[in-house]
Amino acid sequence: RGLCGTFNGDQRDEFTTPAGDVEPGVAAFANAFRAAGACPALGPGVPDPCGFPGSRERAEAACAALMGPAFQ
Repeated sequence: RGLCGTFNGDQRDEFTTPAGDVEPGVAAFANAFRAAGACPALGPGVPDPCGFPGSRERAEAACAALMGPAFQ
């Protein structure tokens, strides 16, 4: 469970929240993990992370750990 999914082969429950609910959309799912006051809640449209200079490179570097041997 969590932001990385359930890894049970059933894509219908990938957006399971800490409360055990399954959210249909990305924004509601992400907001369920948001620390109160840490950042603003996402609205219905997810912002494009590549809309700022250098964002794509930072995102790819951060996601490299998820694509590496530790998660294979």
